[in-house]
Amino acid sequence: MAAYSPPERCSVEMPERAYPITEVVIAADCWQSEPEAEATVQRAIAAASEVADADTGHAEVAVMLTDDVTIRTFNKDFRGIDKPTNVLSFPAPEMDIPNAEEQACRALGDIAIAYETLRREADEEAKPFLHHLSHLAVHGFLHLVGYDHETDADAEEMEALEVAVLAQLGIPDPYADRERMD
Repeated sequence: MAAYSPPERCSVEMPERAYPITEVVIAADCWQSEPEAEATVQRAIAAASEVADADTGHAEVAVMLTDDVTIRTFNKDFRGIDKPTNVLSFPAPEMDIPNAEEQACRALGDIAIAYETLRREADEEAKPFLHHLSHLAVHGFLHLVGYDHETDADAEEMEALEVAVLAQLGIPDPYADRERMD
């Protein structure tokens, strides 16, 4: 896989395969113990944009690396679930831009990832922290571009994409040890 190099601005000529601009915001001090977290998220989203069947050129994604307290608040406020979770995605609304030639970057949406929940899951599943972070970034990104897991068929499609993206990053199938219900 070629090294990820984000475009500097959306107004410049974009290559045929354009990655979304990904801004990673470290919003909780607990992430300071993971100096590779930002680069890991950048690589994961670039890889996901290559595999997903979605137009991600001239687009932006914001990723907040946060803590359980903050993500619990988001989960309660936006989903009505009063507990922390590992990742939340907030797809941006579709915008109808009449003159595509002059359009600015369009927002795909925002992703929030909680450190403590990610750490606990990685430890419980004996997975490297950065592998699990990659998985959650990919999962969140796929939600932004329209994939979900509301039905069994949708879940299988989304999981297959996650596995393909992670394989491209050299990360083993995160679902391999899970008991399948057939």
